[in-house]
Amino acid sequence: MLSALNQIAAITVANLRTVPSRLGISLVIVIGLAGVVAVLTSLMAMSNGLSLTLLATGKQDRVVMLRASSQAELNSVLARADIDIAKQAPGIAKDADGNAIASAELLIITELVPKGQSKGGVNVSLRGVEQSAFVLRPEVRIVAGQRFKPGLREVIVGKKAQSQFAGLDLGAVVRFRGADWKIVGVFESGDAHESELWVDVDTAQTSFGRPNSYSALIAQLQSESAFDTMKAALAADPRMKVDLERERSYYSAQTEQSTRGIKFLTALVSVIMGFGALFSALNTMYSAVSTRTKEIATLRAIGFGGLPVMVSVLAESMLLALLGGLLGAVIAYALFNGYTISTLGAGFTQVAFSFAVSPQLVAIGLILSLCIGFLGGLLPALSAARTNIPTALRAG
Repeated sequence: MLSALNQIAAITVANLRTVPSRLGISLVIVIGLAGVVAVLTSLMAMSNGLSLTLLATGKQDRVVMLRASSQAELNSVLARADIDIAKQAPGIAKDADGNAIASAELLIITELVPKGQSKGGVNVSLRGVEQSAFVLRPEVRIVAGQRFKPGLREVIVGKKAQSQFAGLDLGAVVRFRGADWKIVGVFESGDAHESELWVDVDTAQTSFGRPNSYSALIAQLQSESAFDTMKAALAADPRMKVDLERERSYYSAQTEQSTRGIKFLTALVSVIMGFGALFSALNTMYSAVSTRTKEIATLRAIGFGGLPVMVSVLAESMLLALLGGLLGAVIAYALFNGYTISTLGAGFTQVAFSFAVSPQLVAIGLILSLCIGFLGGLLPALSAARTNIPTALRAG
């Protein structure tokens, strides 16, 4: 008599060889789970892409200074005096001339029309920065054109913003608050700033009626450990009513707010589609077992045990689930990896980002697919193992 392992191997191989004769019902599992994994992986890739974009914006050795209790740049108002005092605080890095490596910035919301639409503007961040912003953020690289010149109404646009919104071609003129601004450059940064438009901060203050008003100060620390020194100095100064936060922590908080809705949607869709795929797998495997009832009874009659029969049915179900999961992962990667969209960020402005289908997300999709395959095949496998041999042999 064959050992249990040999029996399992023999029955499983025999079952798999008959799959082509049951191609129609087998494809129900494969296609159903491919859809589940493709949708789930795509939604997770959207959340992952947004998180990576926002997290890439923050550095541990840079700080964001806002007005006390503001929580975000959009709600913060700093005076020129606040900026001057903060730039002299201990802990800030200095350049070769002894100037603070810091940028006083003004964040303004403007409207642009998404590509493919003729009307219906959406909020986009227009960031006024000092020239020192390019030293402070070496990741910002001009890839076309040039930097804006101080004192002129010139704009440089993030590459992702240019891909998402109409009218941002190099050399084009855009109109903000009744004034014309010329696009003179395009930049890449690999983070959330690539969704923004940058201008000279002094020109922005004049053009938008915000004289000597800023939203935030972004500064480079001498080292990561200098954060506590700078924070303590600002807290001890009675003139300063500000909050200081590491840039990475600041954008991590923005990430949590922005991705919460996506994560909820992912969980909801996963549960609904998962249950649908589970019942589909159950029906398919019950049908597969019912078409082989006499074959299973014959195997039991000549000495094959119930456990090998059960394992063979489970193996078939999980193999089909694995194929479906792999197909879904390929579809998600081919259609969505690197696909760029924009969504409303924590500051009520659009953040452009690319879907990121990572190996970890593919693994999660495959695990889910295998779990559904296992659960969908378990009851039919138990049913096959408990087949009444005399009744099944007399049938048909």
